[in-house]
Amino acid sequence: MSVKLVAIYDEPDDRSSFDAHYDKIHTPLAKAIPGLAELRVTRSNKKIMGSADVYLIAEMIFPDQAAFETAMSSNENKVAGADLANFAKGKVTLLVAEE
Repeated sequence: MSVKLVAIYDEPDDRSSFDAHYDKIHTPLAKAIPGLAELRVTRSNKKIMGSADVYLIAEMIFPDQAAFETAMSSNENKVAGADLANFAKGKVTLLVAEE
């Protein structure tokens, strides 16, 4: 059973700045986290219904619980987490899910 860290980002104040930072800085940091099997990124371009103001969903997929735990305690994850707190403060929700 794979384990996912799911990040749900609210609509940013400035899409252009957010996208530039996410693509050029945050994504490479996330991809450096050990044990990461796949990173899926989905950007929303139109809201159909509901009250959530979601702009981007990122799924970091790990092969199992042990790989996830190792990844979350890694220095690479600490660096990515510090970056996340810097550029998405107050605009991101993190979930752990199983598939």
